[in-house]
Amino acid sequence: MSTRETYETKTETLLAPIVERFGVEIYDIEYLKEGSDWYLRVYIDKPEGVNINDCENVSRALSDELDREDFIQDAYILEVSSPGLGRALKKDKHLEKSLGEEVEIKTYKPIDKCKEFQGILKTYDNDTITITINEEEKIFARAEIAIIRLALDF
Repeated sequence: MSTRETYETKTETLLAPIVERFGVEIYDIEYLKEGSDWYLRVYIDKPEGVNINDCENVSRALSDELDREDFIQDAYILEVSSPGLGRALKKDKHLEKSLGEEVEIKTYKPIDKCKEFQGILKTYDNDTITITINEEEKIFARAEIAIIRLALDF
């Protein structure tokens, strides 16, 4: 397990009782470097959507636990937020909740001369993701997908 994965896993363990206490759920955790700064990003969610108070409550409680445990070697910036409307669907639990929803898929390489696709998420398994585009099913290998996210319709 990489250092990044270790930090994310330990953070998730600390975060689990906190989100339960505040009535939210863990959507995702990322530990990454942007420029010269390290960030620990925690995304929380709940059915009716999170608000600033949810983020503040979780942030304060998590910050106290992280200070107490002190397992992250680098200086970092803690951010707690909603995953947003056009949220990336990174994990199977994200895909499961989004079945029947409209999604956007961007691929690493063109498929039929196109790298962006939009359709209804129909199904997924360990190796593939299937969407319906204009009543036709299109199957993508997960390895081909750079990102899949909920589509934003305005």
